[in-house]
Amino acid sequence: MANEILIVDDNPDIRNILNELISDLGYTTRIAANYQQALAEIDKKLPDVALLDVKLSNTENNEGLKLLDHIKNKNKDIPVIIISGHANIEMAVDSLRLGAFEFIQKPFDKSRLTNFINRAVEHFNLKKENKSLNEKLFNSFDIVGESKNILNIKDQIKHLANSDSRIFITGPIGSGKELVARKIHLISNRKNKPFIIINGALLNSEKYEKELFGEELIDGSIIYGALEKSTGGILLIDEVTEIPLETQSKILRVLIDQKFKRINGKHDINVNVRIICSTNKDLSNEIQIGNFREDLFHRLNVFNIKLEPLNKRVKDIPILLEYFMDKLSDIYNIRKIKINDFNFLLNYDWPGNVRELRNLVERIIILSPGQNQDKINEIIKESLTKTTPHEFNISENLSFTLREARENFEREYLSSQLKKFSGNISKTAKFVGMERSALHRKLKLLGIKEFN
Repeated sequence: MANEILIVDDNPDIRNILNELISDLGYTTRIAANYQQALAEIDKKLPDVALLDVKLSNTENNEGLKLLDHIKNKNKDIPVIIISGHANIEMAVDSLRLGAFEFIQKPFDKSRLTNFINRAVEHFNLKKENKSLNEKLFNSFDIVGESKNILNIKDQIKHLANSDSRIFITGPIGSGKELVARKIHLISNRKNKPFIIINGALLNSEKYEKELFGEELIDGSIIYGALEKSTGGILLIDEVTEIPLETQSKILRVLIDQKFKRINGKHDINVNVRIICSTNKDLSNEIQIGNFREDLFHRLNVFNIKLEPLNKRVKDIPILLEYFMDKLSDIYNIRKIKINDFNFLLNYDWPGNVRELRNLVERIIILSPGQNQDKINEIIKESLTKTTPHEFNISENLSFTLREARENFEREYLSSQLKKFSGNISKTAKFVGMERSALHRKLKLLGIKEFN
C-alpha cells in the first residue's frame, strides 16, 4: 500500500505542482487549502508524511507551525516538511525546534524537495517497522515458569481475560507486569481494540491530566488523551502510585460516572475502557503515608495479580534461561548457546528480575556466538556486578565466634544447595549427605524457609 502524504497550501498552483510531483513518486495524496481543512484532514486520519505551508492566510499567524505542533502531539513519529515563501532563519529554527523533519523555501528546487520527501517516507516506514517489530517481539514472549506463583498467575489470566473487571498488578521492577497486562489483552474480547500504556513514573506532574483526558485548544483542534485512544480496548496505567493526588481524585470520578471532559472541554465523553493498573510499590504503605487514595485503590483493585521477585521463585531461573536462549537465538539467527554452570545464576539476587535475566541472555548470545564457556562465564560475572546478599563473606565472619561463623556458613551453603535443586528436599539431602528428616530439622534450626 502506497504511503499517504498530506499537502497543505493556500496557493492552488503550488498544490497542483506538489500533487503531481508526489503522485509521480508513487505516493498517494490528500489536499487541504486552508487551516481548518488541514485540521479536519489530520483529525480524520493521520498522514504518513505532511507538507505544510507556514502561512495559510493573509494574517500574521504562522498557522503551518500550529499544524506541525498539532501533528506532533498526535504522533511524534510523523515527518513534517515545512515550506515557506516568507522564510527567515528564526522561522526555520522555530520549525525545527517544534519537530519539523526539513525546512524548504519557495520557490523550491524539485530535486531537493523530492529527496526530502523520499527520506521522510523512508524515515516513517523505518519507525513504523521498528515499532511493529518491537510489538511483535514483546507479544511473542510468554509468561514462563513452573513456580507456584507463575502457575497461579497463568490461571488468573485465563479466568480474568474476558471479564471487564479492573485489575491491579503488583510486583518489583522487571518482573513482567506489562507482559501480564498484554497477555490479558491478547486473549480478551477486547483483543482487536487498542492496548494503550500511560506510565505515571515518566510523566511531568503537569502533564498527567493532559495525557489522560486530552485537551481542546483555542483554535478548535483536539489533543486526544489515553482514555479516548484506548476506547473499546484496555488502558494500562503503569506505576499508578506516581500520579498526583489531585489527578487521582479525577480518575476516581471517571470510574464512578463513566465519563469525563477534556481539558477546556464542555462536552462529556463516555468511557468504554478496561483499566489495568500496576505498581512496584507497597500499596498499603503508600495509602498509609497519604500518597495514594484508599477509595481509588478499592475501585481499581477488583482483582489483584501479584508477581513475586525472581529470587523467590528460583526454580524458574533454569526454565527462563532455556526459554530466552531458544527465543533470542532464533531472533538473532545464532546457534543456541548452552550454559554448563548454573550455580552463580541460581545464587545471584536478581535485583532487575526477569528483565535482567533476559538482558543477560541477550548479551551472551551477541557477545559469545561460540560455545566458549570461559567467555560465557566472564560475561556473566561482568554483567551481574551486584553481590548477592546470600554470598558468604569471610572478612565479615572474622568478627563472629567459631559457632556463629559455622552457622553462617551452613545457612549460606544449604540455602545455595536448596536453590540449586529448586527446593527439592530429597535431592538436596542426597547431595549434601544428610537424611531428609535431619535436613528438615537443620533448615528449621537455621531459620531457612523451604520453598516450592
